[in-house]
Amino acid sequence: MRWWDLAPVLELERELFPEDAWSPGMFWSELAHARGPQATRRYLVAEAGDGRDGRLVGYGGLAAVDGTGDIQTIATARDQWGTGLGSRLLTELLGAATDFECHEVLLEVRVDNLRAQRLYERFGFEPIGFRRGYYQPGNVDALVMRRTTQTSSEAPPVQGT
Repeated sequence: MRWWDLAPVLELERELFPEDAWSPGMFWSELAHARGPQATRRYLVAEAGDGRDGRLVGYGGLAAVDGTGDIQTIATARDQWGTGLGSRLLTELLGAATDFECHEVLLEVRVDNLRAQRLYERFGFEPIGFRRGYYQPGNVDALVMRRTTQTSSEAPPVQGT
């Protein structure tokens, strides 16, 4: 993700998360930590078509601090649901966590977003707790999930679609 991606990212963000969409400042702040030798973030976008004139259909971001990764955001356009795009984005973010040498990856997901929870479970995330009223202004709880890094001999095959 680059600065020129922010307008379409924000448009998709508002469409998918009308009550609790990230602000432009939140994305700018994250991107400020995504470049250079001290980078602690990885943000990516997916475009339909060949990428030169395709529309933005998904995005995701990961923060890494002291060996722990945190999936900050991940989203796909509604017309991409069921195509495997979410799995591809999540695979890339988990690869970034490996690059950052994270021993675990955390995320929060709305308790009412069962579709996303099933995706995360397929990738080995397990529920570890709740954050009450995490999503505002709707006061919706978040399910906290964690995936620990395993050695290659322990790791099950990725079950993404």
